[in-house]
Amino acid sequence: MFKPAITGTGVFTPDQVITNDELVEAFNGYADLMNEKNADAIAAGEATPVPHSSSDFIFQASGIEQRYVIDKTGVLDPNIMHPLLPERSDDEISLMAEMALDACKKALAQAQVSAEDIDLVICAASNLERAYPAVAVEIQEALGAGGFAFDMNVACSSATFGIQAAADMVRAGSVRKAIVVNPEICSAHLEWRDRDCHFIFGDVATATVIEREEDAKGEYFEILSTSCATQFSNNIRNNNGFLRRSRPYGMEDRRDMQFMQNGRKVFKEVLPMVSKHILAQMAENDVKNTDLKRIWLHQANKSMNDFIGKKVLGRTPEPGEQPNILQDYANTSSAGSIIAFSQNSDDLHAGDYGLICSFGAGYSVGSILVRRH
Repeated sequence: MFKPAITGTGVFTPDQVITNDELVEAFNGYADLMNEKNADAIAAGEATPVPHSSSDFIFQASGIEQRYVIDKTGVLDPNIMHPLLPERSDDEISLMAEMALDACKKALAQAQVSAEDIDLVICAASNLERAYPAVAVEIQEALGAGGFAFDMNVACSSATFGIQAAADMVRAGSVRKAIVVNPEICSAHLEWRDRDCHFIFGDVATATVIEREEDAKGEYFEILSTSCATQFSNNIRNNNGFLRRSRPYGMEDRRDMQFMQNGRKVFKEVLPMVSKHILAQMAENDVKNTDLKRIWLHQANKSMNDFIGKKVLGRTPEPGEQPNILQDYANTSSAGSIIAFSQNSDDLHAGDYGLICSFGAGYSVGSILVRRH
């Protein structure tokens, strides 16, 4: 058995930014268009007017101030309200693979690992650009990696589930060096016309190199323990899929074809599950809350992270102990905890413990207990 280690991470960040003020202006323009179009029905009590949004509402509800996206022009057009991503030919690299390639190259450079030495590529993301061929295999080809590759989807927990799968294979000796990449084009599955969620998501790609501890060329994080759990719930869902065209009215513009959630139930049910999961893993590994120097949590909502941080540490986290990046990136699904880890881990000292955790639809939760070397 070999000890797996995280030796490098990389983050691809799109160059387009949407601020809360820009987003609110576009949404309110859409609301005005809809309310004018349905004025008679609204007056007759047969329809409900679309309420306006505000930057204060967005920040108070989530802690988000802006988000990076692949395309902002369509999102900010009240007549469109979704990104405009031109279709690529089958001979061109896919958008997901292109984003992933950037993040992978950065992670490999940090790990001082050549692409051809990678023998496992896992593309773990909430929404994959296509069903087959696997996006991971396309990334493997573009990267020049060897071995094998496959896709994985566990919604917002995809990154940590992917890391567990890669770490297990490194530990068992079936692979020597792996890369887990999370290209998240969340803007394409977000319903930008829904006031309750139009501000939640952004686009990004992250990558993590996992290899045998003995092969590490620089500083690294030993993976001490991985733990994953799932519990079925429909409170976060997307009903789109390949069966859609086979059903009556399946191709109509339906709300449930995009991201949907029952926020109150998610908050009430997920947070105890995540807190209990992390504390159980720490207890199994004899790691006390006083030993934990850093928690890199899923970046969905600041209030959720504050709740979990307080439960895990037994007190309100000090600044920097539980870093948040969602104010800049918004919710980037599975990539959020990896962004937080990548940008807020260099200052830890040898022997320091940390924990990466992501959670979301499923319900699902995945956590990675690490130690700095």
